[in-house]
Amino acid sequence: MLTSLTIRDVVLIEALTIDFEAGLCVLTGETGAGKSILLDSLGLALGARGESSMVRRGATQASVTAAFELPADHAARQLVRDSGLEDGEPLLLRRIVKADGGSRAFINDQPVGVGLLREIGALLVEIHGQHDERGLLNPRGHRDLLDAFGRYDEAIAASTGNYAAWVAAREVLERAKASLAEAERDREWLTHAVDELQRLKPEAGEEQSLADERAAMLKGQRLAGDLDQVLECLGNSDGGLSKLRQAARKLERLAAEDETLAKALTALDQAVNDASEAEDTLIRARHAMDYDPARVEAVETRLFELRAMARKHKVSVDDLASLREELSARLATLEAGEAGLGKLEAEERKAWTRFADACAHLHKLRTKAAKQLDAAMAAELPPLKLDAAKFKTEVETLPESAWSAGGSDRVEFTISTNPSAPFGPLMKIASGGEMSRFILALKVALAGEGVAGTLVFDEIDRGVGGSVASAIGDRLSRLGRETQVLVVTHSPQVAASADCQWQISKAANEDGMRTSVHRLSQVERREEIARMLSGDIVTDEARAQAQRLLKA
Repeated sequence: MLTSLTIRDVVLIEALTIDFEAGLCVLTGETGAGKSILLDSLGLALGARGESSMVRRGATQASVTAAFELPADHAARQLVRDSGLEDGEPLLLRRIVKADGGSRAFINDQPVGVGLLREIGALLVEIHGQHDERGLLNPRGHRDLLDAFGRYDEAIAASTGNYAAWVAAREVLERAKASLAEAERDREWLTHAVDELQRLKPEAGEEQSLADERAAMLKGQRLAGDLDQVLECLGNSDGGLSKLRQAARKLERLAAEDETLAKALTALDQAVNDASEAEDTLIRARHAMDYDPARVEAVETRLFELRAMARKHKVSVDDLASLREELSARLATLEAGEAGLGKLEAEERKAWTRFADACAHLHKLRTKAAKQLDAAMAAELPPLKLDAAKFKTEVETLPESAWSAGGSDRVEFTISTNPSAPFGPLMKIASGGEMSRFILALKVALAGEGVAGTLVFDEIDRGVGGSVASAIGDRLSRLGRETQVLVVTHSPQVAASADCQWQISKAANEDGMRTSVHRLSQVERREEIARMLSGDIVTDEARAQAQRLLKA
C-alpha cells in the first residue's frame, strides 16, 4: 500500500507530506482547493508525463516521492530486482521536474528511465478518473481479471502446458521438414556422390601408406642399377671374385711345394670367403629391391583418384571415409524421411488436440465465470443509480491462428446503458459519472482481483447524492477491506464511510496562494462533513446529520 506522499514545489504546494493508512482514505475540501494537484503529484511519482508548468512559481524544480509498503514477493519488487536495482523497505518512487524543462526519475534513490518508473507504478496504483483509459477499461486485461474471478488456475496451467508442448512438437516438425526439403533438393547430387565414394572405398590413413609404398619402390628402382653393376664386378667370369678364386687355386698348388706360401693362401681364402659373403648379401638386397612397374602405376593411380576426390569435396584425403558415412546417412535419412515425417506430423496433431481440448475446457469455465460475474454486476448496478444499465462479459472464441498459452478466448467487458441500446465497450458507452460507478461496481464484484494494491477514485460521486452516494460509500468501504482505496470526494455520505479523512484547503500568504493538507480528528470530521452538507454556514442540524452519517 501507499504509506506516504511527499510533495515539494508543485503548483500551489510548497512542502507537505501525507502519511496514508490502510482501508478507505478520503480527501475532501472546497472546489479549487487543490485536490487535483495531489492526484497529479501522485501521477508524477508513478511515471505520468511531467510538465514544467507543474513547478511552483519561483522554484527551480518540483519533486514528488511516494513510499510503498510491499511484501517481499510483490511483482513490483521482482521487477526492481530484475532491472538490476537495489531493493529496499519501503519502496521509494521519486520524480523531479525542472522549471526549464526535463525531468528525472528515481527508484530507491537510483536513477532510472521514466518508462521503468511507469511500469512499476502500474503494479502499485490504479487511478480511475473521469477519462481514465487504463486498468479495467483496457480490454487486454479483461481475460486475466475474469480468470482471477473464476479461480480455475488448474485449467489455465493445463492450457499453458499443452500449448508449450504443441509449440515444441511443431518446432521439431518444422525443423524436420526444412531438413527434408534441403535434402530433397540435393537428392541427385547425394546419390551420385555416395555412389562415387562407395566405388572408391577410401580408408583413413590410406594416403600416407600409399605414398610411403610408392616412395620405397621409386627408391629401389634408383638403387637397383647401381647394385647390378657391383654384382657384375664381383660375379661374372672376369669379375673380382672369379679372379680371387683362380688366384687361390694357383696359390694352393704353389703352397704344396713351398710351405712359406701357406700364410698367403690362408689370407687369400679369407678374402674369397668375405667376397662370397658380400656377394650373397648384395644379391639378397637386390632381390629385395625388385618392384613391379604395374604396382607402381596402380599405387600412383590410386593416389591420384583419392586426391582428386578430396579436392572435389574440399576435404582432406583422410576425411573422405567419414564424408562417405555422412553423405550415406543423409541419403538414408532422405529415403526414410517421409515415414519419419509422418510420425512427427502425427505427434504434432496429438499435441494440438490436447491443447484444443484444454482450450475447450477453459472456454466452458470462462463462460460459466462470465455469467457469474454478470450476475454479480446486475446486483451492484441498481443501488448505484445504474438500474437501466446492463453489463455483459463477452467471451469470444478466436481463430485458431490467434490461440495462445492463455487459451482460445478473447474477453471484453461491455455495457448497455438503456434497454434499447446495443452492448459496447465501457469507455465508449458510459458517461464520465457512469464510468466511475461502473468501475466501482466491477471492482466490488471482482472482490479486489488485480495487481495494484492501491486504488484511486477521483470524484466518483460526481452528480449523485442521497441513497446513491450512500451506496457508493458503502461499496468503497467494502472495497477498502480488500485493498487500500484513496477517494477524492464532495459527498458527505462517501466521506462518512472512510476509515480516515484529510481536508485540503487553500489560503493566501505573502507569497500567494498555498495549498495545505490536514488529517482530521473525529470531531473535525464531523465539522467537515457538516460543512459538506450545509455549505459555508454550518448549522446544528448539519452537525447532527453528520454525526448520524459517521455512526452509520
